Amino acid sequence: MGRFDGKTALVTGASRGIGLAIAQRLVDDGARVVITARGQESLDHAVTQLGGSAHAIGIAGKADSGEHRAEVFARIHSDLGRLDFLVNNAGINPAYGKALDVSDDAVRKIFEVNVLGSLAWSRDAVTAGLTTAIVNIASIAGVTAAPGIALYGVSKAALINLTTQLAWELAPGIRVNAVAPAVIKTDFAKALYEGREEQVAATYPLKRLGVATDVSGPVAFLLSEDAAWVTGQTLLIDGGGSLAPAI
Repeated sequence: MGRFDGKTALVTGASRGIGLAIAQRLVDDGARVVITARGQESLDHAVTQLGGSAHAIGIAGKADSGEHRAEVFARIHSDLGRLDFLVNNAGINPAYGKALDVSDDAVRKIFEVNVLGSLAWSRDAVTAGLTTAIVNIASIAGVTAAPGIALYGVSKAALINLTTQLAWELAPGIRVNAVAPAVIKTDFAKALYEGREEQVAATYPLKRLGVATDVSGPVAFLLSEDAAWVTGQTLLIDGGGSLAPAI
Protein backbone atom coordinates (compact mmCIF):
# COMPACT_ATOMS: atom_id res chain seq x y z
CA MET A 1 0.00 0.00 0.00
CA GLY A 2 1.35 3.41 -0.99
CA ARG A 3 0.86 6.40 1.26
CA PHE A 4 -1.00 8.21 -1.54
CA ASP A 5 -3.23 5.33 -2.61
CA GLY A 6 -6.58 6.68 -3.78
CA LYS A 7 -5.27 10.25 -3.92
CA THR A 8 -5.13 12.61 -6.90
CA ALA A 9 -2.45 15.23 -7.49
CA LEU A 10 -2.12 18.04 -10.02
CA VAL A 11 1.45 19.00 -10.93
CA THR A 12 1.96 21.96 -13.25
CA GLY A 13 4.97 22.24 -15.54
CA ALA A 14 5.60 18.51 -15.27
CA SER A 15 6.64 17.21 -18.69
CA ARG A 16 10.29 17.05 -17.60
CA GLY A 17 12.77 18.01 -14.90
CA ILE A 18 11.63 18.69 -11.35
CA GLY A 19 7.93 18.55 -12.19
CA LEU A 20 8.19 15.13 -13.82
CA ALA A 21 10.30 13.81 -10.94
CA ILE A 22 7.63 14.97 -8.48
CA ALA A 23 4.89 13.33 -10.55
CA GLN A 24 6.91 10.11 -10.67
CA ARG A 25 7.42 10.09 -6.90
CA LEU A 26 3.70 10.60 -6.30
CA VAL A 27 2.79 7.81 -8.73
CA ASP A 28 5.35 5.53 -7.07
CA ASP A 29 3.62 6.27 -3.76
CA GLY A 30 0.20 5.34 -5.16
CA ALA A 31 -1.32 8.60 -6.44
CA ARG A 32 -2.88 9.34 -9.80
CA VAL A 33 -1.50 12.52 -11.29
CA VAL A 34 -2.61 15.15 -13.74
CA ILE A 35 0.35 16.89 -15.33
CA THR A 36 0.45 20.04 -17.42
CA ALA A 37 2.95 21.72 -19.74
CA ARG A 38 2.86 23.62 -23.01
CA GLY A 39 3.57 20.75 -25.41
CA GLN A 40 1.24 17.78 -25.81
CA GLU A 41 3.95 15.61 -27.37
CA SER A 42 6.27 16.02 -24.40
CA LEU A 43 3.35 15.39 -22.03
CA ASP A 44 2.42 12.21 -23.88
CA HIS A 45 6.00 10.99 -23.47
CA ALA A 46 5.88 11.87 -19.77
CA VAL A 47 2.58 10.00 -19.28
CA THR A 48 4.15 6.92 -20.85
CA GLN A 49 7.12 7.25 -18.51
CA LEU A 50 4.72 7.49 -15.55
CA GLY A 51 3.07 4.20 -16.48
CA GLY A 52 0.35 5.28 -18.88
CA SER A 53 -3.22 6.46 -18.52
CA ALA A 54 -3.89 4.28 -15.49
CA HIS A 55 -1.55 6.53 -13.53
CA ALA A 56 -1.36 9.90 -15.30
CA ILE A 57 -3.23 12.33 -17.51
CA GLY A 58 -1.39 15.01 -19.50
CA ILE A 59 -3.17 18.23 -20.53
CA ALA A 60 -1.30 20.79 -22.62
CA GLY A 61 -1.69 24.55 -22.32
CA LYS A 62 -0.11 27.78 -21.13
CA ALA A 63 0.36 28.00 -17.36
CA ASP A 64 -1.07 31.53 -17.21
CA SER A 65 -4.16 30.76 -19.32
CA GLY A 66 -7.54 30.77 -17.63
CA GLU A 67 -8.99 28.61 -20.39
CA HIS A 68 -6.29 26.01 -19.81
CA ARG A 69 -6.96 25.95 -16.06
CA ALA A 70 -10.69 25.53 -16.69
CA GLU A 71 -10.02 22.56 -18.99
CA VAL A 72 -7.72 20.93 -16.42
CA PHE A 73 -10.18 21.19 -13.55
CA ALA A 74 -13.06 20.02 -15.75
CA ARG A 75 -11.05 16.89 -16.64
CA ILE A 76 -10.17 16.28 -13.00
CA HIS A 77 -13.86 16.49 -12.08
CA SER A 78 -15.04 14.25 -14.92
CA ASP A 79 -12.25 11.68 -14.99
CA LEU A 80 -11.02 11.47 -11.41
CA GLY A 81 -13.70 12.97 -9.18
CA ARG A 82 -11.37 14.38 -6.55
CA LEU A 83 -8.29 16.56 -6.03
CA ASP A 84 -6.11 16.10 -2.97
CA PHE A 85 -2.83 17.84 -3.84
CA LEU A 86 -1.59 20.73 -5.97
CA VAL A 87 2.07 21.29 -6.83
CA ASN A 88 2.71 24.68 -8.44
CA ASN A 89 5.86 23.91 -10.41
CA ALA A 90 5.33 25.85 -13.65
CA GLY A 91 7.81 28.71 -13.90
CA ILE A 92 9.79 30.69 -16.43
CA ASN A 93 12.88 32.85 -16.63
CA PRO A 94 13.02 34.42 -20.10
CA ALA A 95 15.56 37.12 -19.18
CA TYR A 96 19.09 37.01 -17.78
CA GLY A 97 20.88 40.05 -16.46
CA LYS A 98 20.77 42.72 -13.81
CA ALA A 99 17.39 43.69 -12.37
CA LEU A 100 17.60 47.22 -13.77
CA ASP A 101 18.32 45.89 -17.27
CA VAL A 102 15.35 43.55 -17.66
CA SER A 103 12.58 44.91 -19.87
CA ASP A 104 9.18 45.69 -18.43
CA ASP A 105 7.56 43.15 -20.75
CA ALA A 106 9.88 40.39 -19.47
CA VAL A 107 9.20 41.35 -15.86
CA ARG A 108 5.45 41.20 -16.43
CA LYS A 109 5.70 37.77 -18.06
CA ILE A 110 7.85 36.39 -15.23
CA PHE A 111 5.35 37.55 -12.63
CA GLU A 112 2.32 36.44 -14.66
CA VAL A 113 3.56 32.85 -14.73
CA ASN A 114 5.58 32.49 -11.53
CA VAL A 115 3.35 34.45 -9.14
CA LEU A 116 -0.06 35.24 -10.63
CA GLY A 117 -0.16 31.82 -12.27
CA SER A 118 0.50 30.03 -8.97
CA LEU A 119 -2.13 32.16 -7.26
CA ALA A 120 -4.68 31.40 -9.99
CA TRP A 121 -3.98 27.64 -9.95
CA SER A 122 -4.35 27.68 -6.16
CA ARG A 123 -7.58 29.67 -6.25
CA ASP A 124 -9.12 27.44 -8.91
CA ALA A 125 -7.97 24.28 -7.13
CA VAL A 126 -9.65 25.37 -3.91
CA THR A 127 -12.82 26.22 -5.85
CA ALA A 128 -12.64 22.76 -7.46
CA GLY A 129 -12.60 21.09 -4.04
CA LEU A 130 -8.90 20.66 -3.20
CA THR A 131 -8.80 18.74 0.07
CA THR A 132 -5.33 18.48 1.57
CA ALA A 133 -2.19 20.39 0.56
CA ILE A 134 -0.39 22.73 -1.82
CA VAL A 135 3.36 22.82 -2.39
CA ASN A 136 4.86 25.73 -4.30
CA ILE A 137 8.20 25.27 -6.07
CA ALA A 138 10.14 28.41 -5.23
CA SER A 139 13.93 28.83 -5.47
CA ILE A 140 16.95 29.66 -3.37
CA ALA A 141 17.04 32.76 -5.61
CA GLY A 142 14.01 33.95 -3.68
CA VAL A 143 15.88 34.24 -0.39
CA THR A 144 19.21 35.72 -1.47
CA ALA A 145 20.83 37.78 -4.19
CA ALA A 146 20.73 35.96 -7.52
CA PRO A 147 23.16 37.49 -10.02
CA GLY A 148 21.97 37.05 -13.59
CA ILE A 149 18.47 35.86 -12.62
CA ALA A 150 17.48 38.79 -10.46
CA LEU A 151 13.84 39.16 -11.48
CA TYR A 152 13.30 35.41 -11.36
CA GLY A 153 14.52 35.64 -7.76
CA VAL A 154 12.15 38.51 -7.01
CA SER A 155 9.24 36.48 -8.38
CA LYS A 156 10.19 33.49 -6.22
CA ALA A 157 10.45 35.73 -3.17
CA ALA A 158 6.89 36.79 -3.90
CA LEU A 159 5.89 33.13 -4.24
CA ILE A 160 7.42 32.36 -0.85
CA ASN A 161 5.38 35.14 0.73
CA LEU A 162 2.28 33.97 -1.14
CA THR A 163 2.87 30.57 0.45
CA THR A 164 2.76 32.19 3.88
CA GLN A 165 -0.41 34.14 3.11
CA LEU A 166 -2.26 31.14 1.67
CA ALA A 167 -1.20 28.93 4.57
CA TRP A 168 -2.86 31.39 6.95
CA GLU A 169 -5.99 31.82 4.86
CA LEU A 170 -6.58 28.15 4.01
CA ALA A 171 -5.91 26.66 7.46
CA PRO A 172 -7.02 24.40 8.99
CA GLY A 173 -8.34 22.50 5.99
CA ILE A 174 -5.49 22.88 3.51
CA ARG A 175 -1.78 23.05 4.29
CA VAL A 176 0.45 25.24 2.08
CA ASN A 177 4.23 24.95 1.99
CA ALA A 178 7.08 25.63 -0.42
CA VAL A 179 10.49 24.27 -1.32
CA ALA A 180 13.38 26.45 -2.47
CA PRO A 181 15.93 24.45 -4.46
CA ALA A 182 19.40 25.67 -5.37
CA VAL A 183 20.95 24.60 -8.69
CA ILE A 184 19.33 21.38 -9.89
CA LYS A 185 20.71 19.54 -12.92
CA THR A 186 17.83 20.10 -15.34
CA ASP A 187 17.54 21.66 -18.79
CA PHE A 188 15.85 24.67 -17.18
CA ALA A 189 18.96 25.45 -15.08
CA LYS A 190 21.68 24.57 -17.61
CA ALA A 191 22.79 28.17 -18.00
CA LEU A 192 23.76 28.20 -14.32
CA TYR A 193 26.21 25.28 -14.49
CA GLU A 194 26.85 24.07 -18.04
CA GLY A 195 30.58 23.91 -18.78
CA ARG A 196 31.54 24.61 -15.16
CA GLU A 197 29.70 22.00 -13.12
CA GLU A 198 32.66 21.12 -10.90
CA GLN A 199 33.26 24.78 -10.10
CA VAL A 200 29.61 25.38 -9.17
CA ALA A 201 29.36 22.13 -7.20
CA ALA A 202 32.43 23.11 -5.18
CA THR A 203 30.52 26.04 -3.69
CA TYR A 204 28.13 23.67 -1.90
CA PRO A 205 29.18 21.91 1.33
CA LEU A 206 27.79 18.62 -0.07
CA LYS A 207 30.04 19.11 -3.13
CA ARG A 208 27.55 18.25 -5.85
CA LEU A 209 24.69 19.82 -7.71
CA GLY A 210 21.17 18.74 -6.92
CA VAL A 211 19.17 16.36 -9.07
CA ALA A 212 15.42 16.33 -9.57
CA THR A 213 14.84 13.51 -7.08
CA ASP A 214 16.47 15.66 -4.38
CA VAL A 215 13.36 17.84 -4.73
CA SER A 216 10.67 15.22 -5.31
CA GLY A 217 11.26 13.47 -1.98
CA PRO A 218 10.84 16.59 0.17
CA VAL A 219 7.75 17.60 -1.84
CA ALA A 220 6.18 14.19 -1.25
CA PHE A 221 6.92 14.59 2.47
CA LEU A 222 5.22 17.99 2.61
CA LEU A 223 2.14 16.59 0.88
CA SER A 224 1.97 13.56 3.15
CA GLU A 225 0.51 13.00 6.60
CA ASP A 226 4.09 12.98 7.92
CA ALA A 227 3.86 16.77 7.53
CA ALA A 228 0.35 17.05 8.98
CA TRP A 229 1.43 19.78 11.42
CA VAL A 230 3.57 21.73 8.96
CA THR A 231 2.19 24.73 7.07
CA GLY A 232 3.46 28.09 5.87
CA GLN A 233 7.06 26.85 5.68
CA THR A 234 9.69 27.07 2.95
CA LEU A 235 12.22 24.24 2.95
CA LEU A 236 15.62 25.10 1.49
CA ILE A 237 17.01 22.30 -0.69
CA ASP A 238 20.47 23.64 -1.34
CA GLY A 239 23.18 21.13 -0.54
CA GLY A 240 24.14 23.29 2.42
CA GLY A 241 24.76 26.32 0.23
CA SER A 242 23.03 28.66 2.69
CA LEU A 243 25.44 27.69 5.46
CA ALA A 244 27.90 30.47 4.77
CA PRO A 245 30.09 31.01 7.86
CA ALA A 246 29.50 34.24 9.76
CA ILE A 247 33.26 34.94 9.88
